[in-house]
Amino acid sequence: MPDVENLLDIRRLISDIQHKKLVRSYDIALRTEELLEELISKGQWKSAKELMNLVKTRIQLVRENLPQEATAPNIMRHTLKVIREEYQSASKKKDEGQSLHELVTATPSNVLDYSDSLIDLRSSIVDHLTEYKVELESSSENIAAQALEHIHTNEIILTVGKSKTVEKFLKRAAKDRTFNVIVVEGAPLYDGHTMAASLAKSNIQTTVIADSAVFAMMSRVNKVIIGTHTVLANGGLRAASGIHAVALAAKHYSVPVMVLSHMYKFSPTYVGSPNHEAFNVCVSPAGVIPYATGPILKQIEVYNPVYDYVPPELVTLFISHQGGNSPSYVYRLLSELYHQDDYDL
Repeated sequence: MPDVENLLDIRRLISDIQHKKLVRSYDIALRTEELLEELISKGQWKSAKELMNLVKTRIQLVRENLPQEATAPNIMRHTLKVIREEYQSASKKKDEGQSLHELVTATPSNVLDYSDSLIDLRSSIVDHLTEYKVELESSSENIAAQALEHIHTNEIILTVGKSKTVEKFLKRAAKDRTFNVIVVEGAPLYDGHTMAASLAKSNIQTTVIADSAVFAMMSRVNKVIIGTHTVLANGGLRAASGIHAVALAAKHYSVPVMVLSHMYKFSPTYVGSPNHEAFNVCVSPAGVIPYATGPILKQIEVYNPVYDYVPPELVTLFISHQGGNSPSYVYRLLSELYHQDDYDL
């Protein structure tokens, strides 16, 4: 029965994301980690294999209902890697007390079936996840702490829409640097206005421009600093609609594009994968064009996509709590975050 309750919790998480009760990736990440921690500490599982199957079931449930959501599955994938590592570590401790015959006939570590019931496995996994939660909570601060390495006095920084990570990054730099920020309003949501107002309250010289003015302003910009929804396996981005045009303009003027991203946004998904149609999601066109009737409007279809795909060649640097990395290094970061067997679930 506890597993049924946990499934209900996952379904509630999915519902909250669908109904916009959870919007920020950070909130989704923390909620997912807490659900997994409860599953591991109170769930009725007896071996690592059983636990891994429970986690995989939840990943599939999220992917079926929210194919464009990456944060929750990524947290679960990382948890699978933690389970594997803790099981292998516990197995080595167990092997220390075995006889020579038992060691020779034991299953090699690279083909472990994770079916043995090991003492203290539950507590060691929970301890590891507790440390991981602290890492999640301090991630924004660690990214912001690098602001002075990338922002210099009298620079002009361009950003798009609203991002809590970018906002904290710029405000941290403003404590020791004087610079200007150009905020692209990010139609049709126009959350760039909220971002600009927040920066202005911190005494940062801020200018709001329309999306159509990006190319004209880019020649004056020193660097572009943006957030993203997902970092894909090839180093590309699933970012807010409009960022692709900004990145193209930056490329034309040789302006570096820096992407601030938490590690839980790094996904082993490729844009060219079989589920390519799940890459984007379209919302009501009412935000783009007011509802009206007429002979012409009856013959047209209006699409309002939420995300843009930004190819890796348009990105200069990723900045996470571990420091800066180029798009070509993303594959290495993924191997540290997830086990290769859990890439495609």
